[in-house]
Amino acid sequence: MYRILALSLIPGLSLTVCAVEQAKGPADSPAKTALAELNDLIGGWRGIGQPQRGSSRGAWKETADWAWSFDKKEPALIYAVEDGKHLKSVRLTYKPDAKLYRAVVTYADEANRKFAGELDEKKLSLVSDPDKEGVRQRLTITRLNEKRTLVLLEREIAEDRFYRIAEVGYTREGTRLAISGANGPECVVTGGRATTPVTYMGKTYYVCCTGCRQAFEDDPAGIIADYEKKLAARKAGS
Repeated sequence: MYRILALSLIPGLSLTVCAVEQAKGPADSPAKTALAELNDLIGGWRGIGQPQRGSSRGAWKETADWAWSFDKKEPALIYAVEDGKHLKSVRLTYKPDAKLYRAVVTYADEANRKFAGELDEKKLSLVSDPDKEGVRQRLTITRLNEKRTLVLLEREIAEDRFYRIAEVGYTREGTRLAISGANGPECVVTGGRATTPVTYMGKTYYVCCTGCRQAFEDDPAGIIADYEKKLAARKAGS
């Protein structure tokens, strides 16, 4: 993708010079690297929500999809829920200066709250800003294995003490996970496990989600150049 830059050389004259600048793709950054730690969430999930663990009372079914987004200045992961009782979507980013993951959570009633937290191996724990009553919420995403993920929503009942609102147990839908370094095609944009083929100059590459496909289509040459550099560095370090 290209941008046309019109430069006026002399005030009052109509003479202009047009320059062509190639748009940059989503290059590696500390934020993108941190978010890539969650590559195994990319894709579709089937969920069963329960207010109380082990009880079917008040339970519901929902589906969810995780995908990369590069449509703003910073990379993000989008967690979108269909038929959810509590959550509608989560936009997850990473702030390298603070070394924190940050999220904007949209609830089923369209209300928004901001969360922040850290990743501890397989568990991402995010705590919200206090509401008008000074009460916080906690959102914990636990990756159990390739096929199972838990999303727990809690409400603060005392300082640093949280009470369960509901938990959704997700099962991987259809395709396998996007695991960095796993056998199989690798996403040319993020390095995760890929399932979708894309082509450029007669050669086939792979991406893991719609966000990465869009990023590739916006700047295939730049994406491929960055990917080949990573492959060369990996080979040199082996």
